[in-house]
Amino acid sequence: MKQLLIAICLVLLPQVVNAQEIDKTVWKDYSAAFVVFNQTTGVTSNIDPVRSAQRLSPCSTFKIYNTLIGLRLGLISAADEPWYKWDGVHRAIEGWNRDLTLREAFRVSAVPAYQMLARKIGIERMKEYIDKIGYGSKDTSAGIDVFWLPRAETASIMISADEQVRLLTRLLDSELPFTQKNIEILRDIMRVEKTEKGTLYGKTGSGMGPDGKRNLGWFVGFLEHDGSTYVFACNILEGDNPSGIVAKKMVQDIFRSQGLL
Repeated sequence: MKQLLIAICLVLLPQVVNAQEIDKTVWKDYSAAFVVFNQTTGVTSNIDPVRSAQRLSPCSTFKIYNTLIGLRLGLISAADEPWYKWDGVHRAIEGWNRDLTLREAFRVSAVPAYQMLARKIGIERMKEYIDKIGYGSKDTSAGIDVFWLPRAETASIMISADEQVRLLTRLLDSELPFTQKNIEILRDIMRVEKTEKGTLYGKTGSGMGPDGKRNLGWFVGFLEHDGSTYVFACNILEGDNPSGIVAKKMVQDIFRSQGLL
């Protein structure tokens, strides 16, 4: 029994140390969840287990799986081929107001493009894949082209930072119903930054309240460094205008301070 307790402590100790090593000033006045799983060592770092278990709307981080389902069904074929044909409706985000390849649509997080894809997938096939992969609350009842977006008047599918990390880990371990070709295309369009120390892959997501102000920010992905893969999920609430861009910068700053990026 004593040896078992020692072994457990040795496993848990790095988790606590890694969480404490993160400079708390990074989070400013935001309520943050940040989970990192080292696939090589099996060690998880978690700054706040309560917050990391809290389910929230995935916002545009769902584009990771919307993309994979579209690839699996043959509705998308490659990263740089013509894909989304602009409908001519002028929207507030200028990057959405033109024809887009998959890479471009993913980079500018084009909601209209991914709504079009979701409608082509259809509710039955979308529900089938969400159930197969076990995505969060699995609730698509808000509608095929809005269920991943936070809306005051309707329910959204919900997922926690813990669940994001577990799901993405299973994807990288080839445990989800997607081909290696699908995964490689996704990896390609998810690449955010490459340095001499590591390569960062990720997707941002932002929520907006009825007042038009940002109220939720996500950054989800993985980092490759020196032969190890770190799968992570970060979300922020409260504070000053929380958004995916803010969450992304925080994660980048943390990985740089740890010498991983």
